[in-house]
Formats: sequence, C-alpha cells, structure tokens
Amino acid sequence: MESAPTVHSLPWGEIWGQDEAVAQLQAAASDPAAMTHAWLITGPPGSGRSTIAHAFAAQLIADEGEEHVMRQVLGGTHPDLTTLRTEGVIISIKDARSLVERSYFSPSLGRYRVIVVEDADRMTERTSNVLLKALEEPPPRTVWVLCAPSDADLLPTIRSRVRTLRLRDPEIADVARLIVQRTGVDEAIAEQSARLAQRHIGMAQRLATDAASRARREQTVRAVLSVRGVGDAVEVAGRIVQAATEDAKSLTADRDEAERASLRRTLGIAEGAAVPPSVRGQINALEDEQKRRATRSLRDGIDRVLTDLQSLYRDTLMLQFGRDGDLINRELEADLRALAAAWTMQRTLTVLDQIAVTRTNLEQNAAPVLALESMLVTVASGRTP
Repeated sequence: MESAPTVHSLPWGEIWGQDEAVAQLQAAASDPAAMTHAWLITGPPGSGRSTIAHAFAAQLIADEGEEHVMRQVLGGTHPDLTTLRTEGVIISIKDARSLVERSYFSPSLGRYRVIVVEDADRMTERTSNVLLKALEEPPPRTVWVLCAPSDADLLPTIRSRVRTLRLRDPEIADVARLIVQRTGVDEAIAEQSARLAQRHIGMAQRLATDAASRARREQTVRAVLSVRGVGDAVEVAGRIVQAATEDAKSLTADRDEAERASLRRTLGIAEGAAVPPSVRGQINALEDEQKRRATRSLRDGIDRVLTDLQSLYRDTLMLQFGRDGDLINRELEADLRALAAAWTMQRTLTVLDQIAVTRTNLEQNAAPVLALESMLVTVASGRTP
C-alpha cells in the first residue's frame, strides 16, 4: 500500500486523503480575506463531503484552542450549527425556509453561524429558489456549506453564488487502510471491500464488517450475469427489489419502533392503549415521515445495485479493450472474460447506457420492478426496449 495520508489534528482528524481541501478550508477559516459566505463541497459518494463540511464548521465556530467547542460542533450539539440531512427523496420547501430563517440569527456563542446542507442535490428548483436570497445577502457572520456530488447537480443560479471546493476521489489503498484502522478487519477483506465499494468509505466499511452484505452483493451480480431471457429478467428484477426492500427495512425498523415508542411516551399514551383522536395527527405525521425515509432507503439500495452493475460492465469493457490491471470485480474475472469475448463493445456500451437511463427513470418515480425488468431485458438481448 501507499504511504499513509496526513493525519490532521482536531477538528480535521477524521478527514483522509483530502490534504489540499483541508489546507484551503483551514486558510479560509483563519484569514477573513480568504473567506466567503457560501461554499459548495463536491465529491463522489463516500469521499467525505459531510465530514469535511462539519470539520470546517467546527473551525469556523470555535476560537483557536477551544477543543470542547469543536467537539460540540462535530457532535452536532452546538447552537450555532444547523445541519439539514434529508431522509426523504427530496429536500422540502418547508425545511429550506426554516434554514433561511435560522441563517439570519446572529451567532449565539461562536464566531460564526454555520448552515450545512447535506445532499443539496436533492433540492428541487422551487426549493433552490428559496435559498437564493439568503445566499446572495447573508448576514456577515453566517456561512452556508452545501454538499453535493458535483456542481452540475445544482441550479446555475446556486452555483454562481458559492465557492466550489472539489474533493478528490480517495485511493483504494487509503480507504482500505482507514477501514482496517477503524474496524480491525483483515487487510485482504478491507482491500476487497474498498475496491467493490469503489472507494465509498461508508459502503466499504459496511461490506468489510458485514459478511451478509458482501454475500448479497455477490449473489446480485452473479444473478444478473446469469440473465439470458425475458423470464430471467423478470425473476432477477423481482429478487433485486425484494432484497433491497428487506435491506431497507432492516436499516430502519429499530429506529422506527424507537421513534414511535418515544412519541407515545411523550404524548402520555400507555403501551398497548388506543391513540386518542386529539393526538392522532402527530402519530400520523411521524408515520408519514417514516414512510418517506423508507422510500429513500429503498431508492438508495437500488441505486447501489445499479452502481455495482455499472462496475460489472465497466470491467467487461476494460477487458474488451485489453486492459485487465484495474478491474473492480476481480473475483469474477473468469466470468467477465467470457462475457467480454461473447459481446461486442457496442453491446456493452448499450447496457451501460441503459443502466444510466434506469437510474434517471427511478429518480422520476418509475416503479422499481418495471424499471429493472426493462434494464435486464437489455442485458439479455443487447437491445433497448
């Protein structure tokens, strides 16, 4: 493995492989002339956008040497930090308006008030327009930090009002080393997980520490490789959606139950007792929020499958070009070589294009099973529906 990336002091200690970005943000936090009131941090999934945004917030809010304040900010408990992390499919206008209102408050304890918007790419055009004036004319001690995969994911009117900081894609070796340090897993498993997760730190950690997740991924990609006709496409699409649904439920079930129990206690409803009509609206509101979160979790799970399939056919294309030194799915090399020999490059590109179309269709609320069936028919036939 390559040499270890720089280990930063508080509040930057959790940032790996982004030394240039850290240096730029540190300079801005310490020099008003290098500072601007609105930032956009972009980078691929798993590159640490939200982590570096909160480290920057800690540096801005705390005075030099105030480690306890930095820890408060990093823990999300400081009153001068507001974070919006949506668990729905989109960021609502209501949430955006609430952020704008808070942005006009003066800092209560720290040097700055910082507003962090994770997944800013989930803002619709109407929601983005709510932020425009606040980004144009913020109070002198308010700083906005937006996070998104790329600046192209935001409206031009938003992009023109922020300074963009692009994070680099971490190396597989860096991610593997971080996973070993955090979890103590075997180096070989850490390397495999970092490679299969395509450098996404969170996903790599999950794969490394959960054998069931690794097995589920392998079963899914092997099932897709076995698709030969329409019947296979229908069956495998159903299996993918079922697995993603079960995975989403496992990730949210305990939290949902705890939230329901907490709300019932707050409302004074005994366990097993009927919900009084006077508070039924609050219970329904929580259930609606949980449904939106479940939808987001399912969409994210299916999107992850599409990313895995893109890696599969990307490897196939690499082999068709005679390049085998940088395969993501090394464990499937024999199957991929057979596929590369059986398909034309044009067919591989057609499948990759259809995966991208499927992702767009799902973002536009297409039924997951039908969208995946259509994509897998293209895998089986080499033709778009």
